[in-house]
Amino acid sequence: MSLKAFLAKLFAQKIVKKTQQWSQNPLATQQAVFRNLIQEAQNTAFGQDHNFEHIKTHADFVKQVPIRDYEGLKPYVDRVVNGEENVLWKGKPLYFAKTSGTTSGAKYIPLTKESMPYHIEASRNAILHYIHETGKTDFVDGKMIFLQGSPILTEKNGIKLGRLSGIAAHFVPGYLQKNRMPSWETNCIEDWETKVNAIVEETVKEDMRVISGIPSWVQMYFEKLQQKAQKPVGELFKNFNLFIYGGVNFEPYRAKFENLIGRKVDSIELFPASEGFFAYQDSQKEKGMLLLLNSGIFYEFIKSDDFFTENPKRYTIGEVELGVNYVLIISTNAGLWGYNIGDTVQFTSLKPYRVMVSGRIKHYISAFGEHVIGKEVESALQEAIQGSAIRINEFTVAPQITPKEGLPYHEWFIEFENEPEDEVAFAEAIDQAMRKQNIYYDDLILGNVLRKVVITKVAKNGFQDYMKSIGKLGGQNKIPRLSNDRKIAAFFENKNQNEK
Repeated sequence: MSLKAFLAKLFAQKIVKKTQQWSQNPLATQQAVFRNLIQEAQNTAFGQDHNFEHIKTHADFVKQVPIRDYEGLKPYVDRVVNGEENVLWKGKPLYFAKTSGTTSGAKYIPLTKESMPYHIEASRNAILHYIHETGKTDFVDGKMIFLQGSPILTEKNGIKLGRLSGIAAHFVPGYLQKNRMPSWETNCIEDWETKVNAIVEETVKEDMRVISGIPSWVQMYFEKLQQKAQKPVGELFKNFNLFIYGGVNFEPYRAKFENLIGRKVDSIELFPASEGFFAYQDSQKEKGMLLLLNSGIFYEFIKSDDFFTENPKRYTIGEVELGVNYVLIISTNAGLWGYNIGDTVQFTSLKPYRVMVSGRIKHYISAFGEHVIGKEVESALQEAIQGSAIRINEFTVAPQITPKEGLPYHEWFIEFENEPEDEVAFAEAIDQAMRKQNIYYDDLILGNVLRKVVITKVAKNGFQDYMKSIGKLGGQNKIPRLSNDRKIAAFFENKNQNEK
C-alpha cells in the first residue's frame, strides 16, 4: 500500500466518525443550522424585509418567508449582480454559478465564502466513505478524470462567474492535481464534441482509475474511446473500478455502461446543484444518499401532491415519511431563502436520513390527472429491459393528447443501442410496469381514457442532436426524462418528417 493510500484510509476514518456525530443527531443539527442562518442574515436587505430579528422558530419562518423559485427571488439577485452588498447574505458572493434559465434567460446563483467549501468537501467525503466501507484505495495512485464544464471564469461587477463544475475545478486539492485529468488546456475547450475528442486523445494511454460525470456524457466519452482503441473501456483501463456520477438516475444507463466497459464497476452517486450540495451515497450496501444536514442548508419539504395547492404544509426533517414524494425547499448560507430548486426526493431511510432523487416538479406528465414522475418512468424502463439484451442510450416521455386516430397515449421516444426483438411485447412490459407503480395511470388505461404506451424510435445520436439544437450539449446539461408538453417530441417529429 502506498503512503497516499495509507493516509487516505486514516483520513476516511476521521471523516466517517465526524459524519456520524451529526447524522446521529439530525434534529439538533438542523436546528443549529437554522439558528445560524437567521442570525447571520439578520442585517441583510432580505433579512430586514422579512423580519429575521423576530424569527425564533420554523413556524415564524413560514409566516415571514414564502416559497420562491428563481423568478421570485430574482429582484434580490439582480441587486447582488449589480454589485450591491448585504442583500441576500452578508457582503458579496465569491462567485456566481451561471446556469441557463427558462423565462428569465441566464440564472445567477450566488456562491459565498461560507457555502463554497461544502461543495468541495461533499465530493471528497463521498469518496472517503467509499474507502472506509470497502477498504479499496488502489485508485488514489492512478489517474482520475472529471468530465465538467470549462473552468474559464468571467467577471460581473467584480464577482467571478462561470459554470459550477468550472468553478469547482479551481478548488481541486493539491494532492490530486498530479492525478487529475484532462489537462487545463483541454478542460477550457468550450465546444463539447471537440473537448471530448481531445480528452480521448489525452487519456487513451493513461492509467485511468476513477471517472466522474453525468452518465449521458460519460457514455459519449466511452463510445469515442472504444471507437479509437477498438476494445472495451475496461480492457483499455484495466484498473478502472470506480464511476462517480450525479444529476440523473444511473440505472437506465447501467446495462449500456457495463457493455461498454466489459465488466461491472463500483459507483458513487452524488446530488450536487449550483444551489448547494445536498447528498451523497455514503454506503455501497444501503439504498439512497445521505442528506447533508450540517452543510449550511436548512431543508423543508412539501408533498408533491400538495405543492400546487394554496399554502401547502412545509415539513421539516423530523416530520418526513418514507416513500413520499417531496419537493425539496432550501435556505442556505449563500442567501437562498425558502427556495424551490425544482427537484423532488423520496426518503429511503430515516436513521440516518437518506434520499433518492425522484424527479423534477416541473418534469411530470399529468395531461389526464395521472401525475407520472421521473422515478416511475425510469423504474418502468428498467423493469422492462431486465434480463434482456436490450440496451438504451437515452429516452424521454411525452403525452400525445390529440392523436390522428384512436385514444390518447404516452409516447416514449427511445434511442436504442440494442433494439427489442419484439417491440410490442417491450411496450407492453413498460405499460404493465407503469400500471403497477401509478394507480392513476392504471385507472386511465382501465377506463379507456388512455391507450397503452407507444414507442417511437430515435436515430443514433438523436438526443445529442436535440441538445446541440438548444445549445446544451455536454457539461452538466441533462435530457428531461418526461414533460407535460411536446416541445422535445416536436423536434423528433420534425426530424423524422425531414428524413422521409
